[in-house]
Amino acid sequence: MGASTSLVGVLPAYASIGITAPAVLVILRLVQGLALGGEYGGAATYVAEHSPPAKRGAFTSWIQTTATLGFFLSLLVVLGVRLSVGEAKFADWGWRVPFIFSIVLVTMSVWIRLSLHESPVFIKMKAENATSKAPIKEAFGQWKHVRLVLVALFGLVAGQSVIWYAGQFYALFFLTQTLKVEAVTANLLVAGALVIGTPMIVFFGSLSDHIGRKPIMLAGFLLAALHFFPLFHGLTKYANPALAAAQARAPVTVVADPRTCSFQFNPVGTSEFVNSCDIAKSFLAKASVNYRNVDAPAGTVAAVHVGDRVIESFEGATLSSAERKAKVKEFYAALAKQINAVGYPGCADPIT
Repeated sequence: MGASTSLVGVLPAYASIGITAPAVLVILRLVQGLALGGEYGGAATYVAEHSPPAKRGAFTSWIQTTATLGFFLSLLVVLGVRLSVGEAKFADWGWRVPFIFSIVLVTMSVWIRLSLHESPVFIKMKAENATSKAPIKEAFGQWKHVRLVLVALFGLVAGQSVIWYAGQFYALFFLTQTLKVEAVTANLLVAGALVIGTPMIVFFGSLSDHIGRKPIMLAGFLLAALHFFPLFHGLTKYANPALAAAQARAPVTVVADPRTCSFQFNPVGTSEFVNSCDIAKSFLAKASVNYRNVDAPAGTVAAVHVGDRVIESFEGATLSSAERKAKVKEFYAALAKQINAVGYPGCADPIT
């Protein structure tokens, strides 16, 4: 986990090694995530095996706070580096500093790990020769065990991960990329929310010792399902009221043949789209403009409806690269002019 995190800080840029850069970044993030899952599961088990049975929820809840507090501390580090070196240098090389600095934390965690002893539960199992001789084979080679793994994965862990990442990481992304809130302000808002929310983890962990784990988790799933959409609508209304007003006054609709709309994966911004639907949606995605899809008959050239104005896209498959770029520039300019005319803001106003 530590190696993959620190390696992100020294990863060559796209300009140096091309498409290999984002590919290696994705691999490092996958390794980091898988290692993190093992670390968290091991830590929770270790603490649980040291805990009194009547306080197991309260004790293990502190493990969950480390994820939230870790995110909080990372925001502070990012803010510190951003303010110290300035936005231009942070975008150029300063973003690497927190990743490289993580080596210090890895060194501390290794020292802590080497200082720990086995839990009393494990020592007792080992003394009774009750440990597994082939844990991987027993866990994944028998259906009754695989069934429990699948239930835990899709019935518990997947839902919790979606809620946690949506409520913290995606909320920050939504504020900065979709609502165009200034980065420092967005980081401070999320950091404040983490400070408020972290004590609740311990509270509900302790409560689970009295009323059970299942009611707490199911209640959390239900609350998230009922409130996530209203909460993100609320973020839009209060973080960027001009954007919320524009969406209500002049909603954007993309009318296109759904068979011509592809899945857009453009992490480094170098993909060149040729279908009219993709060309239109690419602009709206870059401009963080919310839109609704309407299916059109086969062969229809995609069009963007902004309020009562219609801007028609074009098919670029038969055009040369130079002609296509010229048409894209013209189409983007017309669409941007209309988007601005109906009041879609370029960024959130920090005063309002």
